[in-house]
Amino acid sequence: MTMALASALQAQRALPQAMQKLLNAEYAISSLYVDSVNEDKLIESAIKGMLESLDPHSSYTDARETKELEEPLQGEFSGVGIQFNMNKDTLYVIQTVPGGPSERVGVLAGDRIIMVNDTLIAGVKMRNSDIMKRLRGKKGTTVTIKVMRPSVKELITFRITRDNIPLHSIDAQYMIDSTTGYLRISRFGAKTHDEMMDAIKALTKQGMTQLVIDLSDNGGGYLNAAIDMCNEFLDRGQLMVYTQGDNSPRNEAHANGYGLYKDLHLVVIVNQYSASAAEIFAGAMQDWDRAVVVGRRTFGKGLVQRPFKFDDGSMMRLTVARYYTPSGRCIQKPYSRGDKKAYEHELLDRADEGEFYCLDSIQFNDSLRYTTCITGRTIYGGGGVMPDVYVPIDTTEYSTYYRDLTAKGIANQFTIKYVDQHRQQLTRQYKTVNDFDAHFTVSDDMMAQFIAMGEQDSVKYDEAKYRTSERLLKDIIKGLIARDIYGDASAYSVILSHRNRDLKAALDVLNDRDRYARLLREGNPDYERLVHKAH
Repeated sequence: MTMALASALQAQRALPQAMQKLLNAEYAISSLYVDSVNEDKLIESAIKGMLESLDPHSSYTDARETKELEEPLQGEFSGVGIQFNMNKDTLYVIQTVPGGPSERVGVLAGDRIIMVNDTLIAGVKMRNSDIMKRLRGKKGTTVTIKVMRPSVKELITFRITRDNIPLHSIDAQYMIDSTTGYLRISRFGAKTHDEMMDAIKALTKQGMTQLVIDLSDNGGGYLNAAIDMCNEFLDRGQLMVYTQGDNSPRNEAHANGYGLYKDLHLVVIVNQYSASAAEIFAGAMQDWDRAVVVGRRTFGKGLVQRPFKFDDGSMMRLTVARYYTPSGRCIQKPYSRGDKKAYEHELLDRADEGEFYCLDSIQFNDSLRYTTCITGRTIYGGGGVMPDVYVPIDTTEYSTYYRDLTAKGIANQFTIKYVDQHRQQLTRQYKTVNDFDAHFTVSDDMMAQFIAMGEQDSVKYDEAKYRTSERLLKDIIKGLIARDIYGDASAYSVILSHRNRDLKAALDVLNDRDRYARLLREGNPDYERLVHKAH
């Protein structure tokens, strides 16, 4: 064994010293360690250890994790075509994908899936991911499910042939008023640009002359998707984003001039969870004075990862460069190598410092001043994109009673039960979500049942705290009922249009053309008092 190790060491001498050291260590462990070791796991641990000493976004994923990571961005997967929620331990079908496999065989909203093939999934506390594994599979394969339907005594058996199911990037699109369109984009995937173009075209036919693009909570995705979106709003030759690193030369992306919406009045909503590709789009629109950005400072994820796929399906995503907006701002917020815990805690630090709740809690360093590319107005770097119009989080209706109800999922449980009992009546009385929004009211009797359901699940009723959160709870329940009846986008139109402060601020800007133009020309004067001179 010693001679074999010596021979291996001699063969590796041609390699760089650091690489020799790593290979020698692996060979010694696998050959001489007192117990047996899994060499694959050993190598994976070594890769993870190396990456953890670098930046917060370089990472390694095994084959299964890689597939789960990429699937939402590909634009489709193969499955049975249902959207579901777990009501306690039972899978509840919210809606079927129109024209999808489940709808074709007769599965209905409100059905409970009890068994998948020969496996009982109801009442056994199975994880959502495990259920999805059983329902998803290769296109053309079959799966048998048994469902319980409230109006039928026996379980109903369906044999479903799996098919490709689209994964949409746009959660909601609708007209807020006669001239204002709204798009909520949840991710930047392979088909995001095409979806956006279809949505804007549809809204234009309804009379849209101004648009709100909501990127709040959008964690990013494909760089090319953000570039394609930017291209529709910018003039020929305008820089959209550039990347650069010590081992990666500067690489620029410029608009080609063929964009269809270069003159459309535009507001972009962002918040502290908007990251990566979302920041690239918002940053480009701000830097070229093309749109007013509304909300709160974005996450600050501006590191470019290059994927390295291995033969076993695993993947290493290695940071190779940084993103920069057209004005030269680095999107990436500061971090310390190897200190991922502090990096992950940064949003909590922002909250503790009051950044989400009060403009005066924010400080700009004068050394981080930048200017926009057309009007030369002042914008700020230092990580993330600072909006042109700051909107604090509203906590006036928050209470610990509301928190406990939300944590227990009581609103979701209540609406599932309510819709079960009243679905036919609701669909007959309210033909469209607009009818529902205008005329349906969450009654006091409904709220009494809701409170009772909470108490059954150990959420003690508190009169004062309930009154604080009553309006918020009613709006959430109404939105969830709309979702279960009319689809996902309905929850946004019912809840957001009435109470989202970011959206209200966006509408205020769009509907005041003088202010809109002034912000794009002069910037936000309130920010000047927040600047601290660099020494």
